[in-house]
Amino acid sequence: MIGFGQFGQLAAGILKDHFDVLVADPAPDAAARAKAIGVGFGAPEDAASREVVIVAVPVPVMRGVFQAISAHIAPGALVIDVGSVKMLPTQWMLELLPAHCDLVATHPLFGPQSAKAGLSGLRLVVCPIRGERHEKVVAFGRSLGLTVTLTSPEEHDREMAYVQALTHLIGRSLVNLGIPDEQLKTVSYQHLLELCSLIGADTFELFTAIQTQNPFAAEVVEAFVDQARSLLDQVRVNPPPT
Repeated sequence: MIGFGQFGQLAAGILKDHFDVLVADPAPDAAARAKAIGVGFGAPEDAASREVVIVAVPVPVMRGVFQAISAHIAPGALVIDVGSVKMLPTQWMLELLPAHCDLVATHPLFGPQSAKAGLSGLRLVVCPIRGERHEKVVAFGRSLGLTVTLTSPEEHDREMAYVQALTHLIGRSLVNLGIPDEQLKTVSYQHLLELCSLIGADTFELFTAIQTQNPFAAEVVEAFVDQARSLLDQVRVNPPPT
């Protein structure tokens, strides 16, 4: 595994029961975190030479990582990314990684917060890119209790413009606003609090990738902002009678 951030640590903790896991990450405390979880730690070239290589780094730096590990990918290896968008990572993998490896693009639609209660029913998106081993990725995901969906990178990003870009914009705005847990809260307001709880721990790097690396995100979120502004303009123009 290349990358050992919040999701990398979650994934390594799950995968260590099924695989011999070696992680690589330049963070000063990464080796100590790997030891605490019970997985190996090594240089990026060592991790990249394994039979299965998972790239779990932020999307903005992913292209550079693919470029750096390309020469170390073993013939017949399987390379998987876990980025929050799929079209750009797919393009980079095909462009930079050797033809002798299989490629699968994935997006686990969960993180440390949503996985606290277990993996059962959580969603994993799988996009076949090169080779047939996406079928093994699908089977393994289902063996963990995940709900696995096969789709294309483009369809993934189109849906994620609503499912993720819009949701994270609303959620992070509410987190920054600091909405309180009010005594008179309604069910709808409770859902907003739960959204803040799920999104509040996500990194700003993830938010940035969701908003800037998905080619369909800007149109959706800007339409939402326009609609919100239009609604407020309407009530200002037509105030209720006093």
